[in-house]
Amino acid sequence: MLKNVFITGAAGYVGNLLVPTLLDNGHTVTVYDTLYFGKETLPLDHPELTVIEGDIRDTAKLAQACEGADAFIHLACISNDPSFELDDGLSTSINFDCFEPMVVAAKEAGVKRFIYASTSSVYGVSDAPDVREDHPLVPLTHYNKFKGMCEPLLFKHQSPDFTCVTIRPSTVCGYSPRTRLDLTVNILTNHAVNKGKIMVFGGDQYRPNLHIKDMVRLYELMLDLPAEKIAGETFNVGFRNLKVMEIAEQVKKVVEEEFPDLAPIEIDRTPSDDNRSYRVNSDKIKDMLGFEPKFTVEDAVRDLCKAFRDGKLLDSFDNPWYFNVRQMQELNAA
Repeated sequence: MLKNVFITGAAGYVGNLLVPTLLDNGHTVTVYDTLYFGKETLPLDHPELTVIEGDIRDTAKLAQACEGADAFIHLACISNDPSFELDDGLSTSINFDCFEPMVVAAKEAGVKRFIYASTSSVYGVSDAPDVREDHPLVPLTHYNKFKGMCEPLLFKHQSPDFTCVTIRPSTVCGYSPRTRLDLTVNILTNHAVNKGKIMVFGGDQYRPNLHIKDMVRLYELMLDLPAEKIAGETFNVGFRNLKVMEIAEQVKKVVEEEFPDLAPIEIDRTPSDDNRSYRVNSDKIKDMLGFEPKFTVEDAVRDLCKAFRDGKLLDSFDNPWYFNVRQMQELNAA
């Protein structure tokens, strides 16, 4: 087992579920994060957890921080497409400029395995019914362009003692101690529960989806697999490709079951200029690694309903903490 795990951006959405899971399974975890969203949702009292407030652009600090790590999981980025409303320079410097220096620093620090969280949105728009890993990348935004451009920079440094692997996850959904409410399934669920109405822009666009618990399961697997199974590989991972309208209908069904008083929930459909649409094929990861998602979009909606019911997602429209771009604008991130 790769015991000592270093994770950038681990105080974010996925990290808040990944960190406690790894700790529970016997890993020692170092979180390296700017803490734009705080650290209070992490298990700070765990003896095997270290939290370092740091910027991935500070290569010297990062290099020192990852000394002794066996594995490096790179989650940190200015994530989701609208985030470039912030400042092109900020997003370029975080999502691209510092990437290769970080990979080199990790390798020089003795890290054995580098796991890179790319994104399935690198494919942009595609009419292909089956978008596999060798499909051309046609990015529509800076975010997915830079995500794709980093992939070959990582593989340049692949070597027998430095295993590099890239994951292209579908849009993640479901509850985390630091839930994002700016992702498709989560947005629609928030509207259904708290406004009794779902707004759908367009609706015919396809979106591949992935439950956050499956995302965490995959990172765990990436730490356990022998190097020869994953070295130099890129893997799509998703559960199902659904039209946005189909997602809305699933959300409506589950929320009406969980909150009968809200029924009937209206779906209000309007045109959209967001034409991102792609159907991701995840056969490679199933065939090569035996990994298949266990959790559905309906499971994600149910988990979110429970969190709303339990008072874990208060002020879900106005608190910028649930929205990446709004929080960074509040903090004047630079």
